[in-house]
Amino acid sequence: MILTLTINPAVDRTVLVDHLVFEDRGYILSRSEAAGGRGLNASRVIHSFGGKTAAILTAGGETGVKIQQLLKDDGFPSDIVQIRAESRTNLTISDKQGLTVKLNELGPTIEPAELEQLKSAVKSRIQRAQWLMICGSLPPGVPPHFYNELIQMAREHNVKSLLDTDGDALLHGLEAHPTVVTPNQQEAERLLNRVLLTRSQFIDAAQRLKQMGAESVVLSLGSRGVVATNDAELLEALPPRIDALCPIGAGDALAAAFTWAMGKKKTFAEAVRWGVAAGTASAALPGMNFANLEQTKQMYRHVNVRPGR
Repeated sequence: MILTLTINPAVDRTVLVDHLVFEDRGYILSRSEAAGGRGLNASRVIHSFGGKTAAILTAGGETGVKIQQLLKDDGFPSDIVQIRAESRTNLTISDKQGLTVKLNELGPTIEPAELEQLKSAVKSRIQRAQWLMICGSLPPGVPPHFYNELIQMAREHNVKSLLDTDGDALLHGLEAHPTVVTPNQQEAERLLNRVLLTRSQFIDAAQRLKQMGAESVVLSLGSRGVVATNDAELLEALPPRIDALCPIGAGDALAAAFTWAMGKKKTFAEAVRWGVAAGTASAALPGMNFANLEQTKQMYRHVNVRPGR
């Protein structure tokens, strides 16, 4: 079972417009709402692949009630820690040409007692898990070492951990030696305080992240695929050229498919290939949608994995 944690979920509002142009009018073609957050998105992908998953999340206020209502249609179990503050709402606007703007609220304040409830919820489920996916940003005021504590908990229970976050949460999480981290290019640039432009810089960044504590690194580069490394391999995974309609959420699909494949005892290279296939296939869909297993299988055939040296 793959357990996901989303401490900062949201109602994700997605609007599709005919075109996005500065200082010009656009017309709304469709709009939708879903319970969002990196961990929930990961559970959604894993469940659609036929994998076993459970989600742990927070929810507060009227927005939290809506998150719980939206989750009912997803089909996987969830443990919800109620908080006093209002959960956040995020807005994604995409046009038919693939231009996308994503606007996220920072999130609610979570009280120390509520954080302890969250840790208890993880502890109650983790003994039955194979992987713990720790996903998304920390709301304001949550200690930056919070994810570090959860990675250590996973290690104590012989559970593998995937960390998908940003900033200080990523920095302190690396200190606990997660099984894998899956930053995107911008997150890696912020952590390393350097611009990444060339192939050699991407490879160096992945190796540097591993030196900082991760057992494995899957560095996502958008349309350029990924650079991935563990103790035995340094790999590049190159996706085919596609017309990306909405790249938002592709990284969530990548992390989910990678973890699902590792849970299926695939090799590291195969899991990286599955991850890139899921991310690419999802980016080719309109709005905030995720590729199913069949769509991912079709894309998998066109992903090229090669040694990084």
